[in-house]
Amino acid sequence: MNSLARNAGLLLLTGALSVSTTLAWRQWTGTAIASAEKQLQSRQRLAVLPEGSYDNQPLDMPLPRPAAQRPNSRILAAYRATRAGEPTAIILITQAQGYAGPIVLSIAIATDGRLIGSQVVEQQESPGLGACLADPQLDWLGQFANRQLGNRWALKRDQGDFDQLAGATVTSRAVITALQEALTYFDEQRSMLLEGTAHE
Repeated sequence: MNSLARNAGLLLLTGALSVSTTLAWRQWTGTAIASAEKQLQSRQRLAVLPEGSYDNQPLDMPLPRPAAQRPNSRILAAYRATRAGEPTAIILITQAQGYAGPIVLSIAIATDGRLIGSQVVEQQESPGLGACLADPQLDWLGQFANRQLGNRWALKRDQGDFDQLAGATVTSRAVITALQEALTYFDEQRSMLLEGTAHE
């Protein structure tokens, strides 16, 4: 009986030590993981800007969130990139509904209203189809660089200017619409975005 009680005690002690070690490890690594996630998110959001095109920390000073949303997408956040105190670009984080779920994009727009670049921040599209949207080798989003509102923002099959992702018509249309709506938002809010005061 003594042996059974001793074994049960050892088992309880081992279990308690394991739980304590796991909790301590989680606490110790939690801050590092959160910091790494924040750095990754920053890199994804700022990757749309050409290197050397800004000298501030755009993500540290968000611009006011828009009151009115777009018909088919939502502007989640806006940031101003500057160089020597002068605006060089506006970064809009926008969300559109794709085929399988929300698609979040980081979109950089030059002060003249030209789209500098765009990048997928989050997406849940089907692997091999809509998910190719984020494939850097395919670079489907590259076709939108240097485009403006005057372009025909639709797929070629819809009499527009742009190729679609193979087998992902819904995803392609959602992204094209989100990019066009981001440019429209910039055009409508240009003075506030370029000259207004960022939140401190």
